[in-house]
Amino acid sequence: MSRVEAFLTADEEQEIVEAILKAEKETSGEIRVHIEPHTRLDPMDRAKEVFLLLKMDNTKEANGVLIYVAVNDRKFSIYGDSGINKVVPENFWDTTKDAIQDQFKKGNFKQGIIDGILKAGKELQVHFPWTRGDKNELSNEVSKG
Repeated sequence: MSRVEAFLTADEEQEIVEAILKAEKETSGEIRVHIEPHTRLDPMDRAKEVFLLLKMDNTKEANGVLIYVAVNDRKFSIYGDSGINKVVPENFWDTTKDAIQDQFKKGNFKQGIIDGILKAGKELQVHFPWTRGDKNELSNEVSKG
């Protein structure tokens, strides 16, 4: 079993999907999680690449958020589309990163990801509230590379 496959159990992945559903319930924003073994790039640069590969830049309001994890490198980053970056507080991504990192340092990888998802979801709800006719534009499944 690869380290990516061992990083989260099937039950933990399902809990992450449920957290995404909860976070997206009151917003038009979209949140995804991508896990892969390694990157040769800076984690933020790789997150930008994955963001585009997952077509997260195609949301109606440019309000997608990607939580990217390179398991073997023990690195992660959070990438937000232009629409959300225009409206979130200046330190928002740092505080979200800190929430994830606090759990990761304890070995609580699932909880760290969930904490990041829920924090991003609350901010998305403020700036991109759900309205009638909003639809889920992106998959909620954890993607793997």
